[in-house]
Amino acid sequence: MMKVTSLDLFAGIGGMRIGLEKALKKYRFKHECVMASDIDKYAKETYLNNFPSTPFIGDVSGLNNENKIKKIIPKHNLLLAGFPCQPFSRAGHKKGLEDTRGTLFYYIAKILSSKKPDAFILENVRGLKEHDEGKTLEIMLKVLRKKYFVPDPKVLNSKDFGLPQNRARIFIVGIRKDLNKKEFIFPIGNKKETNVGQILEKRVDKSFQISDRLWDSHVKRKERNKKNGKGFGYSLFDKHDPYTRTLSARYNKDGSEILIKTKKNPRKLTPRECANLQGFPKSFKLTVSNAQSYKQFGNAVSVDVVENLSKSLIESLYSKKINR
Repeated sequence: MMKVTSLDLFAGIGGMRIGLEKALKKYRFKHECVMASDIDKYAKETYLNNFPSTPFIGDVSGLNNENKIKKIIPKHNLLLAGFPCQPFSRAGHKKGLEDTRGTLFYYIAKILSSKKPDAFILENVRGLKEHDEGKTLEIMLKVLRKKYFVPDPKVLNSKDFGLPQNRARIFIVGIRKDLNKKEFIFPIGNKKETNVGQILEKRVDKSFQISDRLWDSHVKRKERNKKNGKGFGYSLFDKHDPYTRTLSARYNKDGSEILIKTKKNPRKLTPRECANLQGFPKSFKLTVSNAQSYKQFGNAVSVDVVENLSKSLIESLYSKKINR
């Protein structure tokens, strides 16, 4: 049985890892995450409560030279990273990797150059495509394509992969040029019909229902914004709706982007419902406060999207080792 190893950078609570593991399991491949990293202490707590044996490091910006990377980062087959989007310097745009210095992408590129994994999956907000008039993505691809085959990145939406959430994210996939591989093709989704009811819990504590004061504030703000032509405000959903808006890291603030209809005031999603909305398994342990859970799931990747993307990557990379 083939074993695949991975490095989980900017791991959050492990959504990319779970998606990869689900895909590998379907092909009967073994998996080991050799190391994970995240700077957020609460994300680390959740991650290690769910994956307790994983070696974990914090800030990757300490990996600022070849010797440190070789000493700290283990050898691995696949690099996963849902990294923050940061602006590059407008000066130059001609130095390749050096143009990305001072950003977190720089450390991803340095690790790829040093450890040379078979492939990588990177995830970011869809706005990366237009960031700095497209220059940011252009520089990234220029750096990545020196040693890796990198098809044009694709924006994939969670609602196309069986999850009732309108969540569009850009994915960048690369396969080392010297490997014998099949052509990589991005998944198009299963277009399975979804509804919000599939992620809702049957019994929800009354504490998740918003107060009269907050509900009144939502209504007045939406009316005010409508008059001003802004169009911003709360969004209400029931179990029959096909999907919700995008769950954000600020969801704990007032829950305005996804409120569930009730007989009285609307309610917020529970942390478990947020986990369901992102495709996390029922067995995933929620061990931090509700506020931190909302932030973590708002920052997470949708597991089902990564699972399907990983299947395509496995088919391309390891087609000869798949047991049909």
